[in-house]
Amino acid sequence: MAKIQMRTPLVEMDGDEMTRIIWDMIKKNLLLPYIDLKTEYYDLGLVTRDETDDRITVEAAEAVKKYGVGVKCATITPNAQRVEEYKLKRMYKSPNGTIRAILDGTVFRAPITLDCIKPTVRTWTKPITIARHAYGDIYKCTEYRVPSAGKAEIKFTDKDGNVTFDETVFDFDCPGVLMGMYNKDDSIQSFARACFEYALSTEQDLWFSTKDTISKKYDHTFKDIFEEIFENEYKARFEALGITYFYTLIDDAVARVIRSEGGFIWACKNYDGDVMSDMVATAFGSLAMMTSVLVSPSGNFEYEAAHGTVTRHYYKHLAGEKTSTNSMATLFAWTGALRKRAQLDDIPELVKFADDMDSAAIKTIESGFMTKDLAGICELDDVTVLNTEDFILKIREVYDGIAG
Repeated sequence: MAKIQMRTPLVEMDGDEMTRIIWDMIKKNLLLPYIDLKTEYYDLGLVTRDETDDRITVEAAEAVKKYGVGVKCATITPNAQRVEEYKLKRMYKSPNGTIRAILDGTVFRAPITLDCIKPTVRTWTKPITIARHAYGDIYKCTEYRVPSAGKAEIKFTDKDGNVTFDETVFDFDCPGVLMGMYNKDDSIQSFARACFEYALSTEQDLWFSTKDTISKKYDHTFKDIFEEIFENEYKARFEALGITYFYTLIDDAVARVIRSEGGFIWACKNYDGDVMSDMVATAFGSLAMMTSVLVSPSGNFEYEAAHGTVTRHYYKHLAGEKTSTNSMATLFAWTGALRKRAQLDDIPELVKFADDMDSAAIKTIESGFMTKDLAGICELDDVTVLNTEDFILKIREVYDGIAG
């Protein structure tokens, strides 16, 4: 059977640890046998990032801007322990944060739902989509370990050299920590419009939450920009579709979400979205069952798994042990990117491939073949737990049956 041909490359960003192993398995078993895969490859593994002083991360992001669609493996964001373990030159910032700062936009994360796995929150009967702002905040912050007593100040100098703000943050009488973070109105505006447009396209209610009662400038700016854009640009369109936009404080939103039936989009600032998407994914089954796509205002798309590099399983793999690592989110990152590439390039057979591969993966689990993380929460009577590679091979077997 002839392989499906691609016209434009995907930007392929390889990653770290167990997800890097899975990445290779998916390509060899589920993609290359069926597609004449065209990618522009960037190794974002921690070793290569260190060798290039993290330039490769910037180059990968610029390539996504060039080609329009990228797919990314999970990567390590090094802490002090990782710096020592990998003998790094320095403690590099989050590669996801770097890429998102360059692309801007919004990350939409939604659970991969299965009939055989019920959410742990019993009221949830519909998926909850997390819309996460993907720019600035703590992911691009400036930090300082305060060594001794002293004064921390915040100052703003305008483009003409005038100091328009100068205020003491804190008078330290002992060592401590200090952090400064930022955001921009145009990025918040892009975030708001992306959320409103996504709500309209999916005909779902949109919730947005911050902590504006405490953060009376920073968070309140997010609230005000969302409200202004909704009133001026989207209110009538929402009313025509019978959907709503709702703002509340983040702590109230959490309580409301837990009591809800789901079926809406929950827009969150960068850090909030990071945390809440993990909560939603786990409640619907597993961190490995969450899709993630970054949508930029200029029409670029970056697909990735929402989880980390599965370090514990990687060390088992290095020791020669078989692992049972769930590859669903990584596979759906690939199929999501291939589907978008196919839609942009008008390749219907590639769209069908992505759809059929997703269906094969879901059918595999619902037929009772799954990784260990799902076996304990699955409601099927007859369950077969597969190791990492055998699960991927089972998906291939089911796909071959679907594709004929």
